[in-house]
Amino acid sequence: MSDQPLGHTLTERQRLDWLRLSRTEGIGPRTFRTLINRYGGAAEALAALPGLLSSNGRIGRVVSLSEAEDEMAIGARYGVRFVAMGEPDYPRLLRGIESAPPLLGIRGVGSVFQRPGVAIVGSRNASATGLKMAETLAEGLGREHCVVISGLARGIDSYAHRASLTTGTVAVLAGGHDKIYPAENAELLDAILEKGAVVSEMPMGWEPRGRDFPRRNRIISGLSLGVIIVEAAARSGSLITARFAGEQGRDVFAVPGSPLDPRAEGTNDLIREGATLIGSVEHVMAALLPLLGRDDWPPIAQEGPANQDDEPLWDELEFESAGFEESSRRYWLVRRKRPVATGDDGDGPDAADNALTTKERLTQLLSPSPISVDTLIRLTGQPASAVLTILLELELDGLIERHGGGLVSAAPVHKGPTINSEL
Repeated sequence: MSDQPLGHTLTERQRLDWLRLSRTEGIGPRTFRTLINRYGGAAEALAALPGLLSSNGRIGRVVSLSEAEDEMAIGARYGVRFVAMGEPDYPRLLRGIESAPPLLGIRGVGSVFQRPGVAIVGSRNASATGLKMAETLAEGLGREHCVVISGLARGIDSYAHRASLTTGTVAVLAGGHDKIYPAENAELLDAILEKGAVVSEMPMGWEPRGRDFPRRNRIISGLSLGVIIVEAAARSGSLITARFAGEQGRDVFAVPGSPLDPRAEGTNDLIREGATLIGSVEHVMAALLPLLGRDDWPPIAQEGPANQDDEPLWDELEFESAGFEESSRRYWLVRRKRPVATGDDGDGPDAADNALTTKERLTQLLSPSPISVDTLIRLTGQPASAVLTILLELELDGLIERHGGGLVSAAPVHKGPTINSEL
């Protein structure tokens, strides 16, 4: 981009102009880049924008200087630094993706982006086995001096963050820094900031919507050397993250699961399609070690072509009469075989935030893979006597099987736990 050479820092006024341009309706990452390159800077692009809108029959309002100053002031109260692509503090790997955010709001310890990052994502309604696997992988990556990156969602994301608090983790938000989702993870976010970082490209005050979660997902993969999918249903936001990772040249890893558990259907499909099957952090590091320290990796990402099933993540302005190249006028899209409901493990806020009963939570945690009763007690946070009573009820109903060593699993006749998925 032309506003400043790579590695230099914007002036305060340039940063405000970048914020104004990026916050103006219809200016997505590609249009922003094209305008900066065409006019030489954000201030010049802002001056030309009213004429461009008028010549294309569009009615639009450019974000004012005072509005940008207000957002900067609100961000400062939260400790947010707005870092432009090309500045030294902008994450190097993220800068290489085609749809990199022009301006990224960062708070916390910025030096975490100088270490290799690996994403761990998966189901919100994860099984106990999946949660334990997420913890184990996150702890192992921390021992290997890697930063764990995830999306602060319930389930797999939250457990991956918690297991890497002492070694460094990065949370990517779908909303503004002052609109944490889910709200229950606000305390977790504060803990992340002590040794890690939180990032968002969205404006301060922005409540996350369904389409904002796929936007978040491409940042999760863009910050990472590789992406690990622990559990994912057949149609889930985690699979969208995996697709972005593949298009961005990242390695995709998948933890296999039981064919009887619908939460493993997506991960098993990924393995059939070529994702690397993993069962330990050693499997991940064996694939990533050759990439560490390489300045020529990853290559500039080329996100795939659109098709009839794509849905726009940005309604980018079209400047045909201005002679803009075709690539700058395309919608940036996410591909889906069919619509995904904004529910558990999908691409939006949970459909319902009601607390589960202990029995419902236990049923959700159980899968065909055996898990220890002690682990179930820890994950539910309930007294051992209550958990043991409910497990007995489930056993009498034929819904669980007991194994040696104090292990239990969902019974084979039960085709997976009842979950609020994308179905």
